Amino acid sequence: MLNSATPSAPQSALSGWINGFLGVVIFSGSLPATRIAVMDIDPFFLTFIRASIAGTLALILLAVMKIRRPEASQILSLVIVSLGVIVGFPLLTAMALRHITSAHSLVFTGLLPLSTAVFGVIRGGEKPQKPFWIFSVSGSLLVAGFALTGEVSLSASGDLLMLAAIVTCGLGYAEGAKLSRVLGGWQVISWALVISLPFMLIAAYYNLPAHSSHIRTPAWIALGYVSLFSMFLGFIFWYKGLAIGGIAAVGQLQLLQPFIGLCFAVAILHENVTPLMGLVTLGVILCVVGSRKYAHNRTAG
Repeated sequence: MLNSATPSAPQSALSGWINGFLGVVIFSGSLPATRIAVMDIDPFFLTFIRASIAGTLALILLAVMKIRRPEASQILSLVIVSLGVIVGFPLLTAMALRHITSAHSLVFTGLLPLSTAVFGVIRGGEKPQKPFWIFSVSGSLLVAGFALTGEVSLSASGDLLMLAAIVTCGLGYAEGAKLSRVLGGWQVISWALVISLPFMLIAAYYNLPAHSSHIRTPAWIALGYVSLFSMFLGFIFWYKGLAIGGIAAVGQLQLLQPFIGLCFAVAILHENVTPLMGLVTLGVILCVVGSRKYAHNRTAG
């Protein structure tokens, strides 16, 4: 009837893809911005302070709009969202970016659609068609193959941290998208931020740098970006897109994130993007064309 994101609701489907794309564009700047920030800011403090800033904004917004608190049965899902996208992914990527470039880390985001789709099946009850998995796994193999080439240094402190970040993020995306169907995208990320806010404030206090004179202006700007855009505004668009268009389907838009992020890395950080990076990224992006077609189950009614 109302919530059947299928061919009978083309405008809703289009809205899902538009919102999802806007979320991806915002997220694409996250890793380059994080790379800038961790040059001067400790990864742990960065993770906790960005969540504290976003959580404070979310608390104010919820209070001003007088939004009713979530049901008790929804708290566990909000905790999973919080652990996945507010703590897990930001912390793991910040730690990884101490050892690898943002251009290198961005290629790993090509694994996000597969991670999100897997958790979409486990947590969201979606059932993509078999060809979908072929295209999704193919994109993931391209990314994994790149990580194993001689152009990058495999290290537990870099690549493996990024892989762990992808798994936790996929879980947080899928869980948040499922809950967005009931609460709405902006409320999901807002409540997840508020739930984690007391812990983030305490953690930020205990990881407070002894002095901030060494933190340069670009790092402060990067902190502002990851706090307001990456941690809050991006999720409003992203969760809405996933809820309307489907977790597995719209989740494939994440295949565009490495390409957009590489553009940011080149323009802002002047990082070197090798021909292999560009080739792998292009191959990963092409996989979205096939996977998008088979993302929805074709069972009739």
